[in-house]
Amino acid sequence: MKSLHIIAIAAAFCAALFAQQTGQPTELKGDVAKGKQYFNAYTCYGCHGFSAQNGPGRNRLNPMNMTQSGFIGLVRSPTINQMPSYSAKVISDQQLADIWTYLKTLPNAPAAKDIPLLQEIKAEATK
Repeated sequence: MKSLHIIAIAAAFCAALFAQQTGQPTELKGDVAKGKQYFNAYTCYGCHGFSAQNGPGRNRLNPMNMTQSGFIGLVRSPTINQMPSYSAKVISDQQLADIWTYLKTLPNAPAAKDIPLLQEIKAEATK
């Protein structure tokens, strides 16, 4: 499992390095509206939820802490077997850049301590 993660990181690094050497931009310009459309059209919400705060394993997409190339690399070669891989024939790098840009606009979830209902439940459970 760790070796797959290392391979995915190495592949993303090599792709970014290759892009720099060939003069290609390392980051594509994303479109928020298109990203939201693709997030829904490709049913990303089916596993990750409409807020992108769900997902198998550690594949929560909100908050989006990955770089754009890291996100594209993860979609191309997921590190867990619960997510299918999506080739460039299925979804382009530009479409993934749009999704990544959309995900960056989503608000972070509040901390558990800032959710009154959770605090009420916790207080009741400890009585």
